[in-house]
Amino acid sequence: MKRNEFAACILREDAAQVLQLLKDTLTARHYSPRTVCNYAREIRYLFGCYSQLPVDSIGEEQVVAYLNYIIREHLVGRDKCRQVVQACSFLYKNILSAPFTIPSHLYPRPQHRLPNILNIDQVAALLSCVKNIKHKMIISLFYGSGLRVSELCNLRLRDIDPAASQIKVVAGKGCKDRFTILPQHLLEELNVYCMKYKPQEFLFEGTKAGLALTIRTVQHLVQKYIRKMGWQGFHYSCRTFRHSFATHLLESGTNVVTIKELLGHAHLSTTMVYFHICHASRMNVVSPFDRIQPATTTDSRAHAVRELEQFVRCSMRSGAQLRLWN
Repeated sequence: MKRNEFAACILREDAAQVLQLLKDTLTARHYSPRTVCNYAREIRYLFGCYSQLPVDSIGEEQVVAYLNYIIREHLVGRDKCRQVVQACSFLYKNILSAPFTIPSHLYPRPQHRLPNILNIDQVAALLSCVKNIKHKMIISLFYGSGLRVSELCNLRLRDIDPAASQIKVVAGKGCKDRFTILPQHLLEELNVYCMKYKPQEFLFEGTKAGLALTIRTVQHLVQKYIRKMGWQGFHYSCRTFRHSFATHLLESGTNVVTIKELLGHAHLSTTMVYFHICHASRMNVVSPFDRIQPATTTDSRAHAVRELEQFVRCSMRSGAQLRLWN
């Protein structure tokens, strides 16, 4: 998505006051800094779009027109639209105290998409190409502990318990604490990393000692290795390792309730999505098409798999390059 052009618009005085009140109210209600930033940004763009109008004259008609504009001009998806609507809903209910609230029919229907995952061989291949100790530790903890990117960046040394092979996630999503696993095979590498980089408070610190590595920095370094592997067309990200962590646990027979607690999901239904991508549940299912075909040799099947995988990788890279040209 291209940058929203309304970010540079100068706001009216009443709009600036309402925007500051929105930030103060969200902070006072202990919303996460990320939520405060997201809501304030979306309302800032909305007010910028209608910079000539008083705040109290921006209603349902203007919100709908703005949503249609960013869908048409910025090609935003459903998640982005829902975020805009949720920010507007909070604004009208809690700040403006106006009779108008965002009607439910304006909320875009949620899109149920299965997450992308890496198989075990892909994870191993990716880790083998990472030579930087710090970068390898970051990716290893994503996959080995199922951390969110914000949780990994805010991970403090005191929250790691090597003796119990566990990590305490403090104030994760929804401001909830939980415990997740620390892979035993990472202990030696973790010790080497700490001896080399000597972090003071956060496990992963930036250029300034005592300050956590930023989320954007971690996202960029993960994307660097994804491009290095030639996977840039598959929409892999930091979150892909978390999805792979959960899926591989499920395939190995781990109880789904345990996985829910490790991931920090509020509802079991969120964790159940991994049943849909769990390969183990489909391993013994034979297509009726295969039953009417002559048996194929293992070698010929393996050759076909390799050729198809190579073709897909090449086509995805070509498609990504074509989008850049356009």
